Amino acid sequence: MLSIRLKHALLMGLMKSLAGLGPGMSHLAFTGPGSSRQLCRYVLDQGYTKILVASDKILRELGVTETAVKELLEAGVEIAYFDDIEPNPTFEQVNAGKHVLKAAGSQVIIAVGGGSVIDCAKIMSAAATSDEDPKSWVGFGKVKHETIPLYAIPTTAGTGSEATAGAVITNVQDHAKVVISGASLLPKAAAVDPALQQGLPPAITAATGMDALTHAIEAYICTWDRGTRKEQARVAIKTIFQALPKIYADASDHDARGAMAMAAYHAGLAINQVNVGNVHAIAHQFGAYYGVPHGLANAVVLPYVLEFSKGPAEVALAELADLVGVGADSATQGAKAQAFIDAVKALNTTLDIGTTLDAIKREDHAAIAQAAVLEAVSYPVPRLMMPADVLAMLEAMTV
Repeated sequence: MLSIRLKHALLMGLMKSLAGLGPGMSHLAFTGPGSSRQLCRYVLDQGYTKILVASDKILRELGVTETAVKELLEAGVEIAYFDDIEPNPTFEQVNAGKHVLKAAGSQVIIAVGGGSVIDCAKIMSAAATSDEDPKSWVGFGKVKHETIPLYAIPTTAGTGSEATAGAVITNVQDHAKVVISGASLLPKAAAVDPALQQGLPPAITAATGMDALTHAIEAYICTWDRGTRKEQARVAIKTIFQALPKIYADASDHDARGAMAMAAYHAGLAINQVNVGNVHAIAHQFGAYYGVPHGLANAVVLPYVLEFSKGPAEVALAELADLVGVGADSATQGAKAQAFIDAVKALNTTLDIGTTLDAIKREDHAAIAQAAVLEAVSYPVPRLMMPADVLAMLEAMTV
């Protein structure tokens, strides 16, 4: 059996050769208030007459879905809806959406929602043009066929899924969240429209915002230096530290809301070039086992993983301390790195995000640790986790 470290080294070599996470993939973005209408006009200009709109029931009930695609409704094109997507989407939901799409004869998908909706729609777009079992695509670069064109309108400032070529789907049979990634899954275009995010409750604003911060930090401290991942991550991190506390305290702060929407997008561009890291490897297990919202899971796990990664990531973390203005100018790199970690913890406190999760059960610790370690070997992390490392973090996070 391969050791964890050898398996990690082999996977890193393989992933660097895959185009599914590389910079330079074709992607168009419309930004700013009202950009969802611009995206819809763009889709209409492509000549599509039958469109599937993927969303969730809450957004449909609130009227957000119809607002996002108002331009299409006014144009009179044939629209079918699939709104049975739930947080932590499953392969069963992917297959259900595929059947709705094919029955309607839809030529294109527009995903309106958070990361769960967009991720599910990505795999629906691939499933609609293939007889293969989507579970066979788990990993990187395994979706090799042409997919149904996909466009994304995010309604949260968090996952950045509108800017990435990956999707996270839950396999309910074995309590596993799996990643499917490939160039063909990148949305053809996205509308980063903060006007659609104005009604987010504070708790969701906080959790999704910390999700975006996690993406940016993991992209910045990773061991791959590809494309513009550092530049994109720096923009996202600085913006989130400035804007997220503002919209958490005042949901009507339109400028901060717009800044956060773009920060999540930049963070998505960053991870699209290098992937995520140890935080996600642990947080995905909380979603698969307990249905913990992904952003909240990332927010709680992030400080623990940063402490764990502090040694090998010290230089990068010290740079981030300078970026957000924490730590004395004369401080050592180690002190600056710790100042940044402390700033992340303070941000969680400001957002009323705790250090533990009520859902975690001690009897699941061993299985979660094993799954997290196995997932993490496919990520370019600064420090590879062993089961004992994850167990220690799980104990600290368990009530």
